[in-house]
Amino acid sequence: MVELPIVTNLITEERKKKPDWLRVKLPIGEDYRRVRHLVDEYKLHTICQSGNCPNMGECWGAGTATFMILGNVCTRSCSFCAVKTGKPNEYDEDEPRRVAEAVFLMQVKHAVITSVNRDELKDRGAEIWYQTVIKIKEASPNTTIETLIPDVKGTWEALERMISGGQEVVSHNMETVKSLYRKVRPQAKYERSLEQIQKTKEFGKRTKSGIMVGLGETKDEVLQVMDDLATHGCDVLTIGQYLQPTKMHIEVAEFVHPEVFAMYKDEGMKRGFSFVESGPLVRSSYHAERHL
Repeated sequence: MVELPIVTNLITEERKKKPDWLRVKLPIGEDYRRVRHLVDEYKLHTICQSGNCPNMGECWGAGTATFMILGNVCTRSCSFCAVKTGKPNEYDEDEPRRVAEAVFLMQVKHAVITSVNRDELKDRGAEIWYQTVIKIKEASPNTTIETLIPDVKGTWEALERMISGGQEVVSHNMETVKSLYRKVRPQAKYERSLEQIQKTKEFGKRTKSGIMVGLGETKDEVLQVMDDLATHGCDVLTIGQYLQPTKMHIEVAEFVHPEVFAMYKDEGMKRGFSFVESGPLVRSSYHAERHL
């Protein structure tokens, strides 16, 4: 007689193993080392490192990186994110200049900038955001810029300053479906993030957002996020597989098959997005230059 508990455990363990389509190359090569040297030399933070991104080897090997400003300690404690959480003590007014110089030295064609949440600051860090974009444009006028900004908690004056430096794309990630917000983004609000995207569009910017799948959502819920984003003026959508960064973070509920990602891309295009990047290894800034 087969002992069902043993069989069930075997199935559970098998589901936790990463499938073949999630294998990535180790970061190697001269270009990777050059980017790492510049990041270290200018004492910069990147979401590639702080977020344990699986594409770091590919992107750094191509001479690109997503810079993270306003320190590397976040005031929020999202259950999916590997960035440190706590009380930040960094506020470096010289950071915009250093980021701009690194972008110039790396000869970046499309720069992606993101940041931690700085809820303790009255302007949510908007002035540093503004100055960073301005400095990059001054040093590298032909470089296009995408800013992946945090939730400003409805402080729309801060949002306007944050996105008025001349960047071509403004992104704000929904991250997950509405039913999982309390579990995945306990300090965020689904409707508020949608409103922020709509406000960004009203300010005249090209808008972008991203979600993760594999957290326990249903396909219908993913389609509902698409509908909500399309209604609120989102132009570009990214969909990628959630990967658990450490044992302290929320577990992966499912490794979504590439065919499902292809279906999501088709559904997204049907809803009027100008560009949809959907795949297991897709992240917010992955191949960000493609939709420009």
